[in-house]
This record gives sequence, structure tokens and C-alpha cells, in this order.
Amino acid sequence: MARALKSTSATNRALRFIDETKPVARRQQKPAYLIKEHMKDMKNKQAGFSLIVLLIVVAIIGIIAAIAIPNLLASRRAANEGSAQSSLRTIHSAEATYQATAGNGQYGTLAQLMNQNLVDGTLGSGTKSGYTFSLPAANLDAGPPPTFWVSAVPANVAAVTRTGNRSFCVSEDGVMHGAVQDAIADRAACLNLGVLGN
Repeated sequence: MARALKSTSATNRALRFIDETKPVARRQQKPAYLIKEHMKDMKNKQAGFSLIVLLIVVAIIGIIAAIAIPNLLASRRAANEGSAQSSLRTIHSAEATYQATAGNGQYGTLAQLMNQNLVDGTLGSGTKSGYTFSLPAANLDAGPPPTFWVSAVPANVAAVTRTGNRSFCVSEDGVMHGAVQDAIADRAACLNLGVLGN
């Protein structure tokens, strides 16, 4: 009996030693029914996004668009206005060249400037970067001294899709004029517009 107790005690000590050295291995073992329940819980948790979450995301995107789109359109109008001013300076330089060469002292229309390759085909057609350029024969005066004036007005003046806020013009003196309006009637109206810094 004493021997049996010693043997049992040694076995218990050995089991206790194994239990202490590898506690993780013994604790990680779960019954099969617990594993199945855990898998069911995981499937239930992977339901996806709720309708409210999706509506909140759509609302946030809408708010960001409402802030960004007007700024984008304003930047586009400002770029078109800068391009129109640059194009008017190009036309003024082309007129000076035309007067000294093919014009024999007279200024020319956009078509004549384009035929002499003094302006590109896009500008010579009268429309570029959201602006319409006007330099018909009626804008020319033989003088003496000869004069001309050319205008640039927004091609689209609708409220949302407007291509520019200001209209511009320049005459033979090279001074750029501009104001917030949609048309320039004649040379006098051009010269009455505010002078823009060059």
C-alpha cells in the first residue's frame, strides 16, 4: 500500500510537472461544440455595412462636393480670363507686325492675321479657352492715323456653366481694358472700361 501511494504521488508529480511546463497547450484545447459556436458567431458578425452607415458616407461625399465644385468652377473661370488677356496681347503684337509688313500701314482682321500666320488657327477662328474674340473689319479705321480695337467676351454666360466673369478689350495703344460685363458694344465702350494692370 505504501508503495502504491509513492507510485501515485510520483505520477501526480509528473503530471503536475507536465501541466506546469506546457500550460498553453492544455488550455487551448476546446471542445468541438465550442468551436462550432465560435464559427457561427464569426459568421453573424460579418454582416457588412448597414444602410445608415452608407447614407452617412454618401452625405459626407455630397458635402465635400458642394464645397469643392464651386471652387473648381471659379478656378476655371479665372484661368479662362487669364488666357483671354494673354490672347489679346498676342493679337495686339500680331497687329503691330501686320501693320508694319503685309498691311502696308493698316491693321487687319483676325482672318487676315491668321492668313499671315501671325496668330494660330484656334485664336484666328475667334474662340479660345471659353472666350469669343471679335476683330471684324468694322473694328478697323484707316485713319489717319489707323486704329483698331479687339474684344474678348465670355462664350457662355449661363449662371452655372459661365466661362468667365469679365470682358476685355485692347486697342492700338496696347492698354488692356476690362470689366464685369457680358458684351462690349463699340470702341468708345471699350475705352471707357477700367484699365487693367499689365
